[in-house]
Amino acid sequence: MKQSMTLIPTLREVPADADVKSHQQLLRAGFIRQNASGIYSFLPLGRKVLQKVEEIIREEMVNAGGAELLMPALQQAELWQESGRWNTYGPELMRLEDRHNRNFALGATHEEVITSLVRDEIKSYKKLPLTLFQIQTKFRDEKRPRFGLLRGREFIMKDAYSFHSSYESLDETYEKIFQAYQNVFRRCGLNFRAVIADSGAMGGKDTHEFMVLSDIGEDTIAYSDTSQYAANIEMAPVVTKYKESTEAKKDLEKVETPGKKTIEEVSSHLQTGKDKCIKSLLFKADEEFVLVIVRGDHEVNDIKVKNLLDASVVELATAEETKEILDAPFGSIGPVNSKAGVKIIADEAIKYLINAVCGANQEGLHYTNVNIERDFKVDQFADLRFIQEGDPSPDGEGTIQFAKGIEVGHVFKLGTRYSDAMGAQYLDENGRAQSMIMGCYGIGVSRTLAAVAEQYSDESGLQWPASLTPFDLHIIPVNIKNDEQRELADQLYKELKDQRFDVLLDDRQERPGVKFTDSDLIGLPFRVTVGKKASEGIVEVKVRKTGDVIEVHKDELAARLQELFRNQ
Repeated sequence: MKQSMTLIPTLREVPADADVKSHQQLLRAGFIRQNASGIYSFLPLGRKVLQKVEEIIREEMVNAGGAELLMPALQQAELWQESGRWNTYGPELMRLEDRHNRNFALGATHEEVITSLVRDEIKSYKKLPLTLFQIQTKFRDEKRPRFGLLRGREFIMKDAYSFHSSYESLDETYEKIFQAYQNVFRRCGLNFRAVIADSGAMGGKDTHEFMVLSDIGEDTIAYSDTSQYAANIEMAPVVTKYKESTEAKKDLEKVETPGKKTIEEVSSHLQTGKDKCIKSLLFKADEEFVLVIVRGDHEVNDIKVKNLLDASVVELATAEETKEILDAPFGSIGPVNSKAGVKIIADEAIKYLINAVCGANQEGLHYTNVNIERDFKVDQFADLRFIQEGDPSPDGEGTIQFAKGIEVGHVFKLGTRYSDAMGAQYLDENGRAQSMIMGCYGIGVSRTLAAVAEQYSDESGLQWPASLTPFDLHIIPVNIKNDEQRELADQLYKELKDQRFDVLLDDRQERPGVKFTDSDLIGLPFRVTVGKKASEGIVEVKVRKTGDVIEVHKDELAARLQELFRNQ
């Protein structure tokens, strides 16, 4: 491709609204342009990288037994109502009406569509298992689009769905696609971890996320410092063994704590440790209000609360709801003399507190010397807190450390969550109707591109790995008006294309500095500079990754480039 015949609008300055490296570099190098908040156009270079990511995904999915199809982005509301998600998915689902006042959604995901499709077409166990996948644009009305392609309102995704007549079959496919995902992200050159995850609004059990390690990641990974254990912090169980206290129990006392509402303020005012305080939070689980208590130095994990209560939605109660239900304001609620009828669930660490501090359910007052059983009852104990750095690893090996990660893939064992709700059944060997067992597997294609850009860039621009580079190499004649340089550049362009290299030729009438700066921004693996030694048939080859520069005769260039590519 000649550079004068394509669109690569590079920028000299970092855009003011681009606050992460991948967003900055993709904009500066002319790979993407923003149309609206969270909505981007992929320019020719960006589209080429997307296509390479897509082809890697296609190859691995087909190898894992998947068949590609394409489903509509415009989805009938009735399908979402069948699954029960029309009202529970949340405001991220983009809803609209057509001219006949029929409700539709722009596809945020495709469980409903694929389940209805397979329900209507597959009737016998003989047609199972079946794995179908697509690569398509998705739409989610993100409240706060940010980080360029990493969190947008329109994005490209690969989603796959598998259908089975047994859980053993689901397990087999899950493992195949789990391995396929590992292959995909390795081939993309990413530093990633597969971590235990929560299924969220998708439903189902046994899920893993694929996290690209990055300081700007929005997810926290809890991992063992000595083993392969890794989990999203939301899902990491706490296995800490708490010590029994030998402290003598004291009499309950109510004390004044004027204006003190947070654990930090109360513990400082009363000159006691945060680990001696009880943190009380009122949650609304579906339609039930529940008081959740944890130790003051711990944080409530709402995902664990949701899973314990088997609730669809768990939200922190508002100040108004808290006042209405408990007759007390934020910062003053507690389990002692709590309003009757409100269930109390507690983290395991609460069992071991002696002479603790908690809110007195009156503004500006707290109890000291609070002791469980004597002063309040707990309806249920469970692991309800977030794991912390330094806690024992759940697999029994090492201690927990934290890292940030960008989620690029997610695999779920859905079970019969959607097939039960939508009547997707097959006839088994005995002619009995059974619900299909499902799996679901997603990769953020455009997000993967951004994650690669995040890991493969420096202060000068991008550094594409060979598997994803939009072109293999960049030929730059220093002076396009010089006949020898121009003719040698054209000759090499043709010869290297014949050798099956994908070549970008900078044939623009620009200053050398502009060309070299743009080349570094674009980040192709190799740059071939045709300069003053063109008359001798000698060119310079620069390796983008290392900055190394070598002189090569034109007759040896193809062989030398092939060797360099092999060593990438």
